[in-house]
Amino acid sequence: MASKSILTCFLRPSCTTLLGSNGTVASLLPTSYVSVQQVRHRRYPKFVVRQNKRKTWHVRKWTQKYDDNLLTSNEQFIKDVIVENYAKNSDSPLKDAPWDRNPYVYGTRRTGVLALKLGTMLQWTTEGKPFMVTLLQVLDNHVINYVPPEVYATYPSHLPHHRQKFGLQIVGALSSDPRMFSKPYNNLFIKAGVPPKRWLTRFLITPNAACQPGTPLSVNHFKVGEYVDIQGRTRDWGFQGVCKRWGMKGMPASHGVTKSHRKMGSTGGGGDKDGIWKGKHMPGIMGDILRTQYGLKIWRINTKYNVLYVTGAAVCGRPHTFVRVYDTVLPRKKRPESSYESVPMPTWFEEDATEPLPEEYFDSKLFQFTSPSLEIEEEKK
Repeated sequence: MASKSILTCFLRPSCTTLLGSNGTVASLLPTSYVSVQQVRHRRYPKFVVRQNKRKTWHVRKWTQKYDDNLLTSNEQFIKDVIVENYAKNSDSPLKDAPWDRNPYVYGTRRTGVLALKLGTMLQWTTEGKPFMVTLLQVLDNHVINYVPPEVYATYPSHLPHHRQKFGLQIVGALSSDPRMFSKPYNNLFIKAGVPPKRWLTRFLITPNAACQPGTPLSVNHFKVGEYVDIQGRTRDWGFQGVCKRWGMKGMPASHGVTKSHRKMGSTGGGGDKDGIWKGKHMPGIMGDILRTQYGLKIWRINTKYNVLYVTGAAVCGRPHTFVRVYDTVLPRKKRPESSYESVPMPTWFEEDATEPLPEEYFDSKLFQFTSPSLEIEEEKK
């Protein structure tokens, strides 16, 4: 059965009174739900909100600033007040006794970090084989909150098969001016005693790996040679046709083809299997969805600028966008049992360093440009 248009669903007799005099669909939907897609393979199409839209239960983040006409002296006074409230805040949770630090055991799931994707570059192995790596910078990460498993079990986003196995670790990155955000959003950071963060996310962790709110996170949370999973949002290409979205060939270039060179052709036949099947590749919104790369190796760590060098050039997202980095879930690439004692739990702290940290860590199979690339032995006379 051919799919009906969006207006056809709303203009039925039972819905005409809801539209009012203008008869627009957007007037019935919230402002964050205007971008909708039609679900085919249904008798009457339903509206599906794109995944990049804000959920109804999320706290409103951005606000409108009304300080455009401030004098320079007043602007400096406001900045001093902000520093007084945040940088010199005496209500930081870290002033209390630190939480107990548990050892790393099998099945432990630690928190992750938010990293800024810088770009890609070329590296070489000790055998001279080139490969691409992606640079991820861990910028100003702090733990914002911890939700225990029994509380997380009451959340609408809780999955039943998790039971009460995991808790939530809220992590924020990149401190910003609190005037940019709404008051409810700023209140989320009061418990951690840190300024509002531009980016906020959460990780599923086991209770033995919980971090105290206000704890800073850095690249030392990971080690060279470990494998991580990276989740990011793909590029938003908007509405695209089948040739670009699904790689279809299109119609022939000549021999009677008119204005159908980049079309998909038939969408379905007749008979018992008529209509458009579920999952049919058709034009639509392309990109801007969450994707995860699993089992990427950390080849190099720069502790001065907090940069991770991970395998490959296919990390989701455009440059200067944030991605989620956490320990891999692949069974064959998890850390061996012999290295459990050296894992920083629940994260790395400055007091753990017994000596000054080197500026960079390199994998044993990664070539360093300070090492000789060619050795020539002297001939014996």
